Amino acid sequence: MASNTETILVHEGQHFNSTAAVTAPIFQTSTYIADSNPAEYIKAATEPKHPYFYHRHGNPTNSQVAAVVAKLEKTADALVFATGMAAISNAILAVVKSGDHIVAQLAHYSGTSIFFKEFLTDYGITVTAVDQTDTDAFARAIQANTKLIYIETPSNPNLNITDLKAIGELSKQHEILSMVDNTFASPINQTPRDFGIDIVVHSATKYLGGHSDLTAGIVCGSQDYIAKVWKRSVALGASLAPLDSWLLLRGLKTLSLRVKQINSNALALANFLDQHPKIKKVSYPGLISHPQHELAARQMRGFSGMICIEVDGQDEEQAFKNAQSLINNLNIFINAASLGGVESLIVHPASMWGGHHTQAQKEASGITLGMLRISVGIENVADLIEDLEQALRKLD
Repeated sequence: MASNTETILVHEGQHFNSTAAVTAPIFQTSTYIADSNPAEYIKAATEPKHPYFYHRHGNPTNSQVAAVVAKLEKTADALVFATGMAAISNAILAVVKSGDHIVAQLAHYSGTSIFFKEFLTDYGITVTAVDQTDTDAFARAIQANTKLIYIETPSNPNLNITDLKAIGELSKQHEILSMVDNTFASPINQTPRDFGIDIVVHSATKYLGGHSDLTAGIVCGSQDYIAKVWKRSVALGASLAPLDSWLLLRGLKTLSLRVKQINSNALALANFLDQHPKIKKVSYPGLISHPQHELAARQMRGFSGMICIEVDGQDEEQAFKNAQSLINNLNIFINAASLGGVESLIVHPASMWGGHHTQAQKEASGITLGMLRISVGIENVADLIEDLEQALRKLD
């Protein structure tokens, strides 16, 4: 099978398509006819990800999707889930148990933060959060019962960068597992396995699906590890539905094309915003002004479509009003949650994270009242710049 990304996206995993159809069919069934050999049927019931037993155990379309992403992420295996959080939670629970400890970074997707702060603590699992830009802080936080280092790079929403190579080496040195949320980068822009990271998770709802029409998650790792994740997934029941799996498979075929266009658009927008007098700060790893640009350039092939900006204002209250005004005056950018689709989105993180974070936690994560997070789409970049320009002109 080919080793180049664009060919992998179109052709990988086709052996799971047992029909003559060029496009993989949707296996819209919950169960499968039993093999006449009892031993084979028992094997199907207990074999991880068996695609022809019962949907919660496996599905041919799910297996094909997993094969594509595992190949992209350079891991031996992968497993798909109904949502990104289902993937993240199952991935973590396959590593830790009561009495164990996790080292994580301060800035995370809000759902992950809630899982760390509110769920794991109820089950006797402790988490130490550190500044992701300080590699030594990860080392200092490791305890005798640490089983996992969990990172996200670039981080949501502030686009800080975690040193993948340093974390990979640290985890090997201490014989603990490392896990990265690669959603913001996508495997087109970043392959964490190249730097020694053990496990990769995605909200496939975002760039992998790419059309804002499904929710899904995926976990990538070794075969033994994925077998452990699968065992928990069968018990917890977070299977990806056949139709959503098929939509994800279709979305993956254009992943490289979409992400490259998004990368180009985002860099142009970041440069435009970086020079605008009404924008106080632009955080985008592709800008030389980003404090971790050199690190990002070493571990990323492209800098993604995520931009974080701070709208200027005389004080925090005025910055907040200006940020809201900017959102309200945009015509092409859509004020909606999520990211990674073909359309450009914009959100106000302080409002989105408000119900989940205290003021101190928002400040620790770098979230301010004037901050806006932009997910750049594939529209014509001149139209996107013109839309931002006209909305910025209306600010006080």
